[in-house]
Amino acid sequence: MKQLKEGMYARSLAGHDKGKLYIVAEVSGDDIWLADGACRNLAHPKKKKRMHIQPCFQTAPSLESMILRHQTPNDTDIRYALKCKEEL
Repeated sequence: MKQLKEGMYARSLAGHDKGKLYIVAEVSGDDIWLADGACRNLAHPKKKKRMHIQPCFQTAPSLESMILRHQTPNDTDIRYALKCKEEL
């Protein structure tokens, strides 16, 4: 089984936000914290169970370089990464 990490794309499978694309902000056990940079920013991420998301196992290139340099991405970086993924 692949490891879920911060900065990866994930799509919601359940709830009122079903089908919405997010970025994984934090992984803690069976709970995943998701952010989209707009409604759900890094200060108030969305908490979901692992079974309620579909991870893409692809890290946003712009966020991956920031994470490797130990920099904290901001909400603008997350919105940009989601916009680039949705345009593909």
